[in-house]
Amino acid sequence: MSSETRDHLPCIEKSNELWARSAGLIPAGTQTLAKGPTQYVNGVAPKYLVRGKGAHVWDVDGNRFLDFTMGVGPLVLGYTHPEVDEAIRSQLSDGITFSLMHPLEVIVAEQIRRVVPGAQSVRFSKTGCDVTTAAVRLARAFTKRNKVVCCGYHGWHDWYIATTDRSAGIPDATAALTYTFAYNDLDSLSAALDDDTACVVLEPTVFEAPKSGFLEALAERCKSNGTLLVFDEMWTGFRLALGGAQERFGVTADLACFSKAVANGMPLSVLTGRSDVMSLLEKDVFFFTTFGGEALSLAAAQATLHVLERDKVPLKLETLGSQLRERFTALCDELQMPSVRCVGYGARTMIAFGDQELGANASPLLQKSLVQQELIRRGILWTGFHNLSAAHSEADIDHLLGSYRHALSTLRQALENRSVASLLLGSPLEPVFRRTSGFHTKPKQDNSSNPNTEKQGAR
Repeated sequence: MSSETRDHLPCIEKSNELWARSAGLIPAGTQTLAKGPTQYVNGVAPKYLVRGKGAHVWDVDGNRFLDFTMGVGPLVLGYTHPEVDEAIRSQLSDGITFSLMHPLEVIVAEQIRRVVPGAQSVRFSKTGCDVTTAAVRLARAFTKRNKVVCCGYHGWHDWYIATTDRSAGIPDATAALTYTFAYNDLDSLSAALDDDTACVVLEPTVFEAPKSGFLEALAERCKSNGTLLVFDEMWTGFRLALGGAQERFGVTADLACFSKAVANGMPLSVLTGRSDVMSLLEKDVFFFTTFGGEALSLAAAQATLHVLERDKVPLKLETLGSQLRERFTALCDELQMPSVRCVGYGARTMIAFGDQELGANASPLLQKSLVQQELIRRGILWTGFHNLSAAHSEADIDHLLGSYRHALSTLRQALENRSVASLLLGSPLEPVFRRTSGFHTKPKQDNSSNPNTEKQGAR
């Protein structure tokens, strides 16, 4: 695939036909908000994919794209990885779900215990929300306290989503038990903690690096307060290092939650942690599900973890992604666009758009929409992130950077002419949350210290 400008945007006739059929049938039209039309330029981007191979996907109209979303994170090895798919096929010939436990439950738990710091005990489920909510329930049972303090995005369950502006249907009493704090701000954490705080739940990093000593001090304050520390490692697990953020930063949480990369696209989530806390799952805390031991996903996880370790995939992602970030920064400097930045770690970076670029009145979301449109024109599927996989190559990064040169040049000219909106050939992207900060801080906390709840797309 070259980075030469195409004469036209891809035909998406079949995508639009399917989308029309979903109206009134599927609320919001999608099962995963980050995959739906609100996160793409509607009328320009494809809506339905039918096939993937390596780092490429094909839509229902037959268009081929280089994918940097990668299933919103799970495909750390790429689409249809031969060893993972063979493991799934082999298990499929023996069965999927059984009337008793399957040996893979023990085998994969042992693999995870070996590579994840603090994983004295391991339990499986299906989604990130499942295990994060289980961690909250465990913390409440262990500490005999009620309140939760959180930072970041933690899914759709009541305890967390009550802190956002999409909290309809959640009782006030539930919402009153969760508060938020700002990332890298120990003062805001201290303001939120009290003697009824069962746990602090946070993504140990998203795109902003932890300040020196932040995670260590956070862990110490939790310990001194009798509060459990829970790491939500949906994005960092098996990416920042094989053992996730706990290995990368040398800080071990009391409980840690994983999903996304663990099974290369198969539905599996993992709860790990201290054995004295996890032992409450024996009798006191109920957390069981029919599909927790489903064997296809466990077979995929066994193969995925093996490949990640054998091929040193986290290190490769860090190296390739760091090159991408540095080259993108150099391109922005060349084009004199300092408010467009590439932030994050090599395995997962994000393009951030400033709202004062060249003095133009164009929101970051509008700028992002135009860049997305122009990348689609060049055969790249992109939602602002680079979720790199082992299937991405240096040639893919070359193609992406060539496409960025075109897209950013188009954006720069549009900003100078104040014509960003007029160049869009479809509806711009929409925010997931109408507000991204200031939710559920403790009343005694200064509102100038806003919690870090920004999220570009939902799981």
